[in-house]
Amino acid sequence: MADFHHETQRLVLRDWREADWDTFWQHTNTPAVMRWLGGVANDEVRAGARARIESYRRDHGHTFWVVERKDDGELLGFCGLKRSNQAGGPIGLMEVGWRLREDAWGKGYAREAASASLDLAFDRFGADEVVAFTVDGNTASWGLMLRLGMSRRADLDFACPDFDPENGMIIVYAIDRSAWEARTDG
Repeated sequence: MADFHHETQRLVLRDWREADWDTFWQHTNTPAVMRWLGGVANDEVRAGARARIESYRRDHGHTFWVVERKDDGELLGFCGLKRSNQAGGPIGLMEVGWRLREDAWGKGYAREAASASLDLAFDRFGADEVVAFTVDGNTASWGLMLRLGMSRRADLDFACPDFDPENGMIIVYAIDRSAWEARTDG
């Protein structure tokens, strides 16, 4: 499988390198970033996350890719595609997801990377529909889903206390190919 590399105006989405992992965890395994993701991850949780991310690439040809800022090469986090695999969730659907370090928030990087990932989902990987998961309290996450043109899919919500112990419901947003192609914001 050829190395994955995709560029946007300000970002590079690419395959992981061994050296990326320490940097990724240093910048994203913080109380603020992990607030809606089950809290700061211990070694076992980090190893499991890495194994899953690497398996998505191996098994499906796509994953949550490294997001790198073009102008300085800084690793900002990840964004990309996987097949939904959360217990109780809509197994097998194409899922878009992102996680960026706190100093990258509010600059449009997540939207830029997620838009590129959705383009790839429909154009390169043949998705008919793409879902995204979050929790009700994570207003920044579902706000981005709305800005991407995604619609709430309460029929796909599922219980999972792993991310928000106060409200163990995962909420789902989705967009299909025709809605993505009909967007006017490019």
